[in-house]
Amino acid sequence: MNQLKTYSYQKTKILGYLYIAALIFLCFRVVYLMVFRASHYAELAVEVEQRERHIKAARGRIIDRNGTILASNKTVCTISVIHSQIQDEDKVIACLSKQLEMDKEEIAKKVQKNSSIEKIKSNVSKEVGDAIRDYELAGVKVDDDYKRFYPYDSLLSKVIGFTGGDNQGIIGIESTYDDELQGIDGKILTYTDAKGVELPELGEVRLEPEAGRDLYVSLDYNICKFATQLAYQTMEKHQAKAVEMIVMNPQNGEILAMVNAPEFSLSNPFTLTEELPADATEKQKNDALNEMWRNTCISDTYEPGSSFKIITTAAALEEKVVSLDEQFNCSGSIMVEDRKIRCHKTTGHGSQDFTHAIMNSCNPVFIQLGLRLGAPRFFHYFEQFQMLGKTGVDMPGEASTIMHKLDNVGPVELATISFGQSFQVTPIQMATTVSSLVNGGKRITPHVAVESRERNGDEKKTFRYPDKGNVVSKDTSETLQYLLYQVVSEGTGKNGQVEGYAVGGKTATSQMLPRGSGKYIASFVGFAPADDPQVLALVIIHEPVGIYYGGTIAAPVVSQLFTNILPYLEILQK
Repeated sequence: MNQLKTYSYQKTKILGYLYIAALIFLCFRVVYLMVFRASHYAELAVEVEQRERHIKAARGRIIDRNGTILASNKTVCTISVIHSQIQDEDKVIACLSKQLEMDKEEIAKKVQKNSSIEKIKSNVSKEVGDAIRDYELAGVKVDDDYKRFYPYDSLLSKVIGFTGGDNQGIIGIESTYDDELQGIDGKILTYTDAKGVELPELGEVRLEPEAGRDLYVSLDYNICKFATQLAYQTMEKHQAKAVEMIVMNPQNGEILAMVNAPEFSLSNPFTLTEELPADATEKQKNDALNEMWRNTCISDTYEPGSSFKIITTAAALEEKVVSLDEQFNCSGSIMVEDRKIRCHKTTGHGSQDFTHAIMNSCNPVFIQLGLRLGAPRFFHYFEQFQMLGKTGVDMPGEASTIMHKLDNVGPVELATISFGQSFQVTPIQMATTVSSLVNGGKRITPHVAVESRERNGDEKKTFRYPDKGNVVSKDTSETLQYLLYQVVSEGTGKNGQVEGYAVGGKTATSQMLPRGSGKYIASFVGFAPADDPQVLALVIIHEPVGIYYGGTIAAPVVSQLFTNILPYLEILQK
């Protein structure tokens, strides 16, 4: 019996100790939480009691070389509701339905949704937003926002690009320089009770947004506008499928204009310029949009045709396999292995020196130059001229040159390459390579961005482009200037002449694949002044109907362009 009492006493004693230990632990835990973790739980409590709304930052403007704004922002509003704060649900639904011209049922679903905040509609005009604000409806939030605004709509659409619903650049400059143009969004913090009801006595905390940086570009609105008008006139006159035009400074690579006609509306970038069949699939619609947005000046390739003879001439001069007074004879064709390759003048040019051979754009002569160089040396110059890869232009989607592999180049392939067939380049690559060959020999990087600045002008960032070195000697460059001046003054490019100015250039006419399709590409690349190039233009006309020769339909376009822009650029007459 005594043993049983002893055991019971010891058990009670142990339980007492355990109870005391648990009590001490709980006390220490409470002290720890209240003292050492107080700030942490206070932060959590604030987070629970705060509601956060974003204030979109104004995107940086895109401004041309003369200060003309090409892309800006328009103030709009975002309308949202907070379910727990709404006092008169029917009044809110009726007001929003009327002002936003939306279905009442659609609005009711959002108004009745028990979420922290529910967006009703964005990109609402400032006038409508202010009208809703004037109702002073509890639970309805009207926040100022920004929508991208393009004052010239379709002008430069494929170069400038556009933004999406989140204000992020989608294509073009808007995409490449998104980090520069995007600002830092602000916030509106409001305090609520446990039921989510706003506590007006605590007010709002606003963290103001920071606007994006303005981007200053080399593009010239006046030149772009005139070039675009010319492109559309050319399309209509020759019933062409498309016209591309690049205008640039061959000395430093600054792009003054880039036209991809037909362009599209930057105000309505998801509206197709061509109608699709009623039963078109979603994939077909997306493919059509991507095609419409495509900047073909940098993303598509074409056979350059006879304008590539500039490159063949430069390689031949550098390698000293031809002189200007060397005599050639053209009978109208030339045999390469078992292939008879014709000149564009089937009756032949007869006896001519090399200067007249380039003026006449004689295929057999350039085939001979290609064969003299041989494939390895010819390809060495392609690499030296830096034309086999990409130019590094500061726009997305640039394609590379499509060229034969050296091992696959036999005499026939070499012959066709020498006068610009059987391979493809991008328009921007062609314009850049020719610029580099006639500007004294330095390889340039084509670009549009010059600098970015904060809106208040406090900070400026200048964009630098790499020095890519010389690609030909100064003597070769000067000889090319002389030869290409002769092409325009007396040869196939005479329709590219401009009264009072010395213009150099080269025509081209290339047949599209498959051969015999009857579809052609006409082009002309010209520069002025011929002995000190300050501006270069490349015009490419796709699938013209009727006359399709570059010297006949493309050279006059550059002549018209230069007639207007050379005085504008204050380039002196000869």
